[in-house]
Amino acid sequence: MARVVLPSTLARFTGGEIELELDAGNIRQLLTALAERYPALKPHLDEGFAVAIDGQIYQDTWVQPIPPDAEVHLLPQIGGG
Repeated sequence: MARVVLPSTLARFTGGEIELELDAGNIRQLLTALAERYPALKPHLDEGFAVAIDGQIYQDTWVQPIPPDAEVHLLPQIGGG
């Protein structure tokens, strides 16, 4: 299972949990599993997050594989111009 770290801003939607273990084969499955586990989190996941897998950042790459022993961080998208 991958170790998943959420930003602290999402803790209020997960009962305070920001580090957890999840089994997901790719980014889409990860986001789906998070939404199923924490229904209040789903609207916030829909706002868009970048995902870092073992230090490599992915954005809008839903089928990117997640190795079973990976460390995954959800990162809020940063606006810019």
